[in-house]
Amino acid sequence: MRINLPTWLTLFRILLLPVIVVVFYIPWRFSSLAAAMVFVAAALTDWLDGWLARRLRQTSAFGAFLDPVADKLMVTVTLFLLVADHPTALLALTAAVIVGREIGVSALREWMAELGQRARVRVRLIGKLKTVVQFVAIIVLLVEHDAGTLRFYKVGETLLLLAAALTLASGFGYLRAAWPLLIEQRDDRRG
Repeated sequence: MRINLPTWLTLFRILLLPVIVVVFYIPWRFSSLAAAMVFVAAALTDWLDGWLARRLRQTSAFGAFLDPVADKLMVTVTLFLLVADHPTALLALTAAVIVGREIGVSALREWMAELGQRARVRVRLIGKLKTVVQFVAIIVLLVEHDAGTLRFYKVGETLLLLAAALTLASGFGYLRAAWPLLIEQRDDRRG
């Protein structure tokens, strides 16, 4: 298998995960800003790999599989870091909703793909909006995680709550699109 440029960018995004973890924990004055900048670089590769794949017509089955995995890993690992650093019920619950939905939608997409119906659960505008809000919230929370004043931490928490609401809404949208097949499968087993 030959790996194209968009897929290399996706792999690079995955390789940035341990960098975010290490930089997050370095006892250095600007570590939170550095971790946020690494996350921004990863988020930009998310946009860039998709744009290049479409622009250069370099889409691949491996790239289509790997891109959402990289996104989910990036968000999940960073949310775990933030919850471990600031273990509040609100942050933990919000992170659990986001990660739980990601797992559920991934399973739903896998199941729909097995039925040849993957197009029913393709990414929609609300999913893209959810991703942008998540990324902005995480960046704010990373910048503020060890700031003495935590001036914008509440802004980050509020944005993450909004991201969780969008996460649930988009998850229900995927479930609604798949519901007829879920019911059909249940009725087939009964009959």
